[in-house]
Amino acid sequence: MFKSFWGSQEQQAQPLPQEIPTNSWYPPSLHGSPSSSRPATPSSSSSNSFNVQRPTDRPQSPSHISPSEAAGIIVQLKDKSVDDLRKLLSDKDAYQQFLLSLDQVKIQNNLRDELRKETLQLARENLEKEPRIMELQNQCRIIRTTELAAAQEKMHELERKKEETLKFYSPASLLHRLQEGMDKTDEESEALHRKLLDREIDLGAFLPKYKKLRNTYHRRALTHLAAKTSLIG
Repeated sequence: MFKSFWGSQEQQAQPLPQEIPTNSWYPPSLHGSPSSSRPATPSSSSSNSFNVQRPTDRPQSPSHISPSEAAGIIVQLKDKSVDDLRKLLSDKDAYQQFLLSLDQVKIQNNLRDELRKETLQLARENLEKEPRIMELQNQCRIIRTTELAAAQEKMHELERKKEETLKFYSPASLLHRLQEGMDKTDEESEALHRKLLDREIDLGAFLPKYKKLRNTYHRRALTHLAAKTSLIG
């Protein structure tokens, strides 16, 4: 297809000027060499091969065109005359009009327009939510300065009571209280014994009280010893 197309064009077209127009806005890579301003045509010495760069010889491009897309573009270019092709290379407006007429470009433009509309719609929705956001921020600020402050104060009070409770029932505190109870009971029994010696109490009243105090003392002493042994072990 390409051979017949370019062959027929070569037979009908007149030789093009050897210099590229000075007002061309295309990069040199689109024009070819400085000595040629028309698409490359097969020569008699090239055995009907195209005078174009192979894909492996061209620098890598960030955008890739599929073979089907490239074929669609070529179909639209093959029926154009040499003058039309030269106009595309030299006239920016003509090139722009041709570019916008391609289906691939139309699809991309439609996608761009849809994305733009969706972005604008999201922006409008966000702006509509701004008053509600401000209201919620004010509510959070009020809660933070009133309810949150009261809740934090209550939490600190509960933490303080928790620490006191843990300290009160700690092993060291229990041993200390047991020791205090032992000392107190021992002092009470000794005071009762002195009363007996001083005849301030008779023997009948002395015995049950003294027995109860000593039983309490020894029970606390055994508990203290067992707790201390378990902590050490």
